[in-house]
Formats: sequence, structure tokens, C-alpha cells
Amino acid sequence: MAEPAAASSLSLKRTPLHALHVSLGGKIVPFAGYEMPVQYAPGVLKEHLHTRAAAGLFDVSHMGQVALVPKSGKVTDAAAALERLVPQDIIGIAPGRQRYAQFTNADGGILDDLMVANFGEHLVLVVNAACKDADIELLRNGLSDVCEVQPLADRALLALQGPRAAAVLAKFCADADSMRFMDAGPRMIDGLACYVSRSGYTGEDGYEISVPADKAEQLAEALLSDKDVLPIGLGARDSLRLEAGLCLYGHDIDTTTTPVEAALEWSVQKLRRSGGARAAGFPGADRILAQFDSGAARRRVGLKPEGRAPVREGAVLFATADATDPIGKVTSGGFGPTLNAPVAMGYVPTALAALDTRLFADVRGQRLPLRVAAMPFVPNTYKR
Repeated sequence: MAEPAAASSLSLKRTPLHALHVSLGGKIVPFAGYEMPVQYAPGVLKEHLHTRAAAGLFDVSHMGQVALVPKSGKVTDAAAALERLVPQDIIGIAPGRQRYAQFTNADGGILDDLMVANFGEHLVLVVNAACKDADIELLRNGLSDVCEVQPLADRALLALQGPRAAAVLAKFCADADSMRFMDAGPRMIDGLACYVSRSGYTGEDGYEISVPADKAEQLAEALLSDKDVLPIGLGARDSLRLEAGLCLYGHDIDTTTTPVEAALEWSVQKLRRSGGARAAGFPGADRILAQFDSGAARRRVGLKPEGRAPVREGAVLFATADATDPIGKVTSGGFGPTLNAPVAMGYVPTALAALDTRLFADVRGQRLPLRVAAMPFVPNTYKR
């Protein structure tokens, strides 16, 4: 989910599935300090459409997995401690459930976005690859009085996504189909002790599966043995999450964007907002809560170009075709294979964020019209 990090081939890391990617014909590229498959022989378009129609298997082992183990033995103590660093209600995450959150800084900017799961006796976090070392340092500096911060470096992470994902995983995991969106916890899959959440980053129903690194290839091959499953690379992962209107850290959100500006208000529960039982108490609370109360000057919005040409990241936005002063920029953009049309996201002044507002993007010196559009661009299929 995080932005690519520049690195020489000598310094790049490999996931436990690297050899499998190569054997499957994956095109390997640098991403977030790792050698990762951007696509396989079918190509990004077919991989994207296959995930929407059946099931795709993604290697997301480059992401960070971290356990927060409370020294008291009480998971609520770990949850309360984590609330020092995020604006979400962590104490309220029930055992066997998980929640989306953000680490914020003193200015209210987003240091990283993450998932937090309550495993009953401890919390498990999944953080972005390019941020994981900084995140672990942040956790140790901020929470070591209450928690043992334990990186789960000996685990791989797979994502099985698509409308056939539940039927496929049910062949290997008896509990798979009974899970609902954002359920999370230990599960046995094909005789392997895994951590499973019913979640993902494609907008489709699916699962993320944490497995011991030395068993990752065995599990991947078992899942790929199903005719409905194809390996999917980073290219289709990006186009799928864009159609789902999901943020990519380092692009759509970063240290200069607040959760309110990023249209992530839904992720901050009322009890952490002004007047709530545990309001504030997290970095940047003054600015973030002021934006909840009075609004932010800008907002992340969906954008649909009126023509067929994609409008990509970095394109400058204008209020009119002949305006000289830019009003925002595109943070993610490309072609949406499911829609057979270009889609994008970007930041615009809140006064211009209403649906169907017509704007113009500068693309190679031409002003291309686009309109503010609702997200997700493709309806999600999560099992609620």
C-alpha cells in the first residue's frame, strides 16, 4: 500500500515467495525496498478483471506485521496505549475483530495507515512496507512502558481477493465462510497455523492470511491449485484499489494530509472526537478535531475524466479551462478496467468538492475536463 522506495538491486529484499513469483513468470520490479512482481503473463488488465470475476492471490509479505503484547496481560491496556498514537477507538475493537487506523503526527498529518486486530490476549498490527521501520520505532518509543513491541518478521502475508475467494478458502479452512468483513484471528488453513482476516485492499470480498514464512510457498501453491485462482501482481493491485477509492500511502495520504482532508472521517469514532468519552489524546488532535468541528480547507475527492485519456498522479487541477492558478492536483489516476474508463483521485478546495463539479486537469499542456465523482467507483462486495 505504500509508495515505492528507490533502491539499488543489491539492497532490495525478497519476500518468502520470491522464487515462486519467478517460477510463475512474474515481472519483478523494485517496490518499497523489495523485489516484487508487478504482473504475470496475462498482464495487468486480465489480472484485474480475473480478480473481479473469480479470485486473485497477492503476495503482500513486504508489509509489516507487529504484535503488541501487554505487560499486564490485559489487552485493554495495550489498546489504551495505542490510542496515544492514533485517533481511533482501539479499546472498542472486540476480540476477533480488526479496525482501520492511522498514526498521526503533531500537525495532524498521517505518518502511516494500518490495520489493528484484537487477538484476545494481544493486538496485531499490519503496517505499510515503506513505513514499517519508522512505525516500529514509533511504537517502541511511545508504548514500551505498557507493551512489548514484537515485529513478526518470521511471517509472510498473502491476500486472496475476489467473489470466489470464500469458496476457495473454504476448501482449506472450515471457518472461512462463517467469517464476516473485518473478522480476524488465528485459523487453521490446510493444516497450517495462520492468522486470517476477512479484509483486503481491492474492494472485493476476500481474506488476508498471515502464515509462517517457511510455509508460505506451500500455502500459496495450495491456493493456486484451484482453477479459480490466479497470481496477481502490483499493477492490478493498484488499479483495483483505485477503483475502490482506497488511499495509497505516500500518494493519496502522507504527513501533509489529515484524516479529515483525506475524507477518512468515517474511520475516527465519535468517542475520540470533541465531546466524546475519550476525545483527543492523540498527536495532532487540536488540528484534526478543529477540522471535524469547522471543516477543512481541502478534501480528497473522486474524479472522472470526461474523455478516454487517463489523468495520472501529479496532474495539476484548475477550476476553469483558462485559469492560471491551480486549485489542486491528482494523487492517483489511471484506467479503470472494470469501468472501461479512466478514474482518479485528488485534492481540491472544499468549496469545489461537491459531486459533479466540473474541473480541468493539465495533461501535457492540454486542459482535460473531469468531474468530481462519488467513491468507490466500483461498489464494494464486502461480506458485512
